[in-house]
Amino acid sequence: MLDNTGKILPIAIEDEVKESYLNYAMSVIVSRALPDVRDGLKPVHRRILYSMSEMGLRYNTAYKKCGRIVGDVLGKFHPHGDQSIYDALVRLAQDFSLRVPVVQGQGNFGSVDGDPPAAMRYTEARLAKVSEAILMDIKKDTVDFGPNYDDSMKEPIILPTAFPMLLVNGASGIAVGMATNMPPHNLNEICEAICAVIDNPDIDIEGLLDIVKGPDFPTAAVVFGRTGFRQACMTGRGKITVRAKYHLEEMTSEKDAIIVTELPYMVNKANLVIRIAELVREKKIEGISDLRDESDRKGMRIVLELKRNVSPKVVLNLLFSHTNLQVNFSVNNLALVNGMPKVCTLRNLLDYFIRHRQIVIRRRSEYDLKKAKARAHILEGIKIALENIDEVVEIIKKSANVNIARANLMERFDFSELQAQAILDMRLQKLTSLETQKILDELAEIMKFIDYLEDLLAHEHKILGVVKDETKEIAQKYGNERQTEIRVEEIGSMNMEDLIEKEDMVVLISNRGFIKRIPFTAYKEQGRGGKGSNSATLKDGDFIEHIFLASTHSYILFVTSEGKAYWLKVYEIPEGSRASRGKHLKTIFEFAPDEEITTMVPLEDFSENSFLFMATQKGVVKRVSTHDFRNAKTRGIIAINLDEGDHLVSAKLTDGTNDVIIITKNGKGLRFPEESVRCMGRNSHGVRGIRLNGDDILIGVACVSEENDLFLISEQGYGKRTKFDDFNPHGRGTQGQRAYNVNKKSGSLVAALSVNESDSLICITTLGKAIKLNLNSISIIGRNAFGVRIVNINDNDTLVGVAVQQNDEDEDEDLPEEMDDAIEADEEEMVLEDKYSSEEE
Repeated sequence: MLDNTGKILPIAIEDEVKESYLNYAMSVIVSRALPDVRDGLKPVHRRILYSMSEMGLRYNTAYKKCGRIVGDVLGKFHPHGDQSIYDALVRLAQDFSLRVPVVQGQGNFGSVDGDPPAAMRYTEARLAKVSEAILMDIKKDTVDFGPNYDDSMKEPIILPTAFPMLLVNGASGIAVGMATNMPPHNLNEICEAICAVIDNPDIDIEGLLDIVKGPDFPTAAVVFGRTGFRQACMTGRGKITVRAKYHLEEMTSEKDAIIVTELPYMVNKANLVIRIAELVREKKIEGISDLRDESDRKGMRIVLELKRNVSPKVVLNLLFSHTNLQVNFSVNNLALVNGMPKVCTLRNLLDYFIRHRQIVIRRRSEYDLKKAKARAHILEGIKIALENIDEVVEIIKKSANVNIARANLMERFDFSELQAQAILDMRLQKLTSLETQKILDELAEIMKFIDYLEDLLAHEHKILGVVKDETKEIAQKYGNERQTEIRVEEIGSMNMEDLIEKEDMVVLISNRGFIKRIPFTAYKEQGRGGKGSNSATLKDGDFIEHIFLASTHSYILFVTSEGKAYWLKVYEIPEGSRASRGKHLKTIFEFAPDEEITTMVPLEDFSENSFLFMATQKGVVKRVSTHDFRNAKTRGIIAINLDEGDHLVSAKLTDGTNDVIIITKNGKGLRFPEESVRCMGRNSHGVRGIRLNGDDILIGVACVSEENDLFLISEQGYGKRTKFDDFNPHGRGTQGQRAYNVNKKSGSLVAALSVNESDSLICITTLGKAIKLNLNSISIIGRNAFGVRIVNINDNDTLVGVAVQQNDEDEDEDLPEEMDDAIEADEEEMVLEDKYSSEEE
């Protein structure tokens, strides 16, 4: 560093680096990246518009080559590279980048697909009509001018715009250590908000939000919720959720197509289509069979054909989650205020613009007043001269030269030098009576104009009135209807459940703790008495122990042999094929070493008005509100306090008002009111449900319903349907009555379910064989009957579990022939014993 004498002074390197970096940073912030809050323009945009104005490129003149415009801007005002100037010029003309383009382009100016514009030697441009409002009155000393980069000419420091450029077209830019990202808005709404602030300076943000509904993007699309926009208006920062606009078209009776017609702001359509194709190829999005971009000059049209019976909602949620069909526009209203960067609220932006317009109109009025007074001064002199025209002519004729004539006139009539010169310059035609009257009329008109301007400048509220009137005129000339749709509903963070189609699933758990889910549709319906098909590949010694059916969106509450409860969503269970083994439960839950799943219950929610009715192998029952299990999740909480050697065998979801029936393996059944078991806490032991004899154990619980029947099935594949009315209600804790005639052929009972004849049944054996059939193929018989063959069980296999899918009763389909045969075979296979069995002791 040098001092004044030229001597080198030492300076620390860190100080020099700090100072140089700060100078560079401020140069980028002020002179390149951030818009001025008054005219909403960055320096390069301001210079382009001013240069085009100076070149005479109005909206009603011929286009000029962009290369010529860029060269003029580069040589006179902006020596930073021709490509940067051309890129800025192109953006000013793109109707998908600016809500109201301020430049008219002719030629290829790029596209929403991200295609670059043609070279500047091919394209042409001129100012759009709206630029008149931006450059209006710039010659009337309304703004300050400063030297250009080489001090060879002047350029405007700011433009006197009457068009609220910053709010209507927004801005984006990255400076050093800061950035701006301002959304565009609707011109009509912004102009109305400006007028509202002028009319009511105390208007609050809620009043402004009633006028400015939200951002209005040039690419339209849909904005969800107003919370983010409201926060941005109040604080200058916020996040706005923007989603593509789409509709569904029916391709065939079973196939739909998603048609995308509008994209979020600044989303590249070509890249979006490529991204969707990649996700389909990687199978991250399933259900799309074809993808086409059918966009043309008439508008945008992206076609996503869906596969048969695929839910459009699930595909759309996946697209919104993984692609730019839904984006968050992060608002950061950073602009230059008095040369310094500042984050502005909506009210700040309106106030700064109004203040700028006040200054512009005041300076314009002062300029006009000055010009009017100067003209009035001349006209007053001419008027006096016309009133004394003979004397004036005589003085001029007697004067030796012009200078003497001017001096004589000034002396005789007390004219100023300007007045005297104007009289000398006056043509003789002005002496006619018609021309004389024009001068007098002009003088009267100018005096009125002077009075108006002086009154205007003396009253600030009248200047604000002019601002308001001109703002209304701008809205009337250039405003149009809102393009972006605003929807009140908010979109929260994307839930995984939104990405999963609602579908019935069969949940299987093996004896060794492997779990998986299989779509219910993977099982083909068979006739009664069939052998079934493989449903799991099991290792030696392993067998299927539990089977359940639930929706992917349901909760599954697991209760273990230790009396602990866990839950997870069905879609969180790994999906497998019928031949897959599944995933071990200990990788999902935090089980104790010897802890095993004993029962599973599907839940829609954890309500205080629904209950879990539990029953243990030793006949103990218990009723607990499902609300008590809301915090179970993967670590588990106590569900029932079990005796040593006892374990839970069944748990049913109930409403606390109906009867229940509990069934033992030896065929005993006891029906009693659920209310006889009071609601208990999770840590309680429970009460006796049924009195057991010998080696008998409890195997299941069924909820009594007038529409349903009791379905029982044995380990050798025999079963039946029985009316609940065949069972008389008894007191809790008694032995019950005969429900099934168990013998060596049937084997012990393994399951008891409440079913409807329209339901579908799926049975599974210990070796993984599964069969699906409709329950209307199984006849209703008495509680003493033996039953019919449901599944053809091999000698080394036994039935381990069943699950039921509740079907729509309105769906009446013709039964396959094998089902008709099975129904006829019922009567042959029935073995009715005594009409009445021994009643409860």
